[in-house]
Amino acid sequence: MNVHLNTLFLMLADAAEKSGAAGAVATAAPKAHARSGDLFDLVMLSVREGRYVVFGVLILLVLLSVASWFIIVYKWTILRRAKRESEAFVEQFWQSRRLDAIYQATGEGTWSPVASLFRAGYVELSRLKKPEGSSGDAAEVEGGLENVERALRRASGSETTHLERLVPFLATIGSTAPFVGLFGTVWGIMDSFREIAVQQKAGLDTVAPGISEALIATAIGLVAAIPAVMAYNYFLAKIKVLITEMENFSNDFLNIVKRHFFK
Repeated sequence: MNVHLNTLFLMLADAAEKSGAAGAVATAAPKAHARSGDLFDLVMLSVREGRYVVFGVLILLVLLSVASWFIIVYKWTILRRAKRESEAFVEQFWQSRRLDAIYQATGEGTWSPVASLFRAGYVELSRLKKPEGSSGDAAEVEGGLENVERALRRASGSETTHLERLVPFLATIGSTAPFVGLFGTVWGIMDSFREIAVQQKAGLDTVAPGISEALIATAIGLVAAIPAVMAYNYFLAKIKVLITEMENFSNDFLNIVKRHFFK
């Protein structure tokens, strides 16, 4: 009899334990689902409760982050192509023996800043090239070289401006996004204190929404700023390499012009 009672009690305890575990699993699933939607719920809560300033800060930071990544992808593509085409052009330039052949092979739509530099110098040289058999004095030679050098310098400045386009905006995002996020953080904390004053209680349910929004604003500000700063430094290094290549090519081109066209 006692054996049967012990067996019955064990069966009931096992069934109760299984029922409790199933209930825990059933309640854990909605909690996990709710946790995945915390960010969206907080944003919608800020709108419903009139926290438009924090909501506007979040939207602004998201837009800055999207703009930053667009510029990063665009400039990475441009600089990569400019570097590749510049290396190919320099190799072609030193292998060829005729400047006119290089000019014809280099189209106007090239992405290479070095090739654009050559085209500007060659156009100016073709205007100044003296007829065969004529002799120019030192002043004429010096003036011709100055004109070619001026054309190269003007083209170099134009290409540098083109390479640096949109890059300063990354620096702007990197320097301002954390402060915009900090502004949202301060405003969210102010809302939390205001709720405490209105409801006359300092419970977690009173301060949690404002504090959560404040922390999210700070996090999104850092997410927008960190890639922008890293990309800005990376692009500056790449642009500096291309500028150095343009300077070296300008010196080499002037030496060639001086030796062969203004003897």
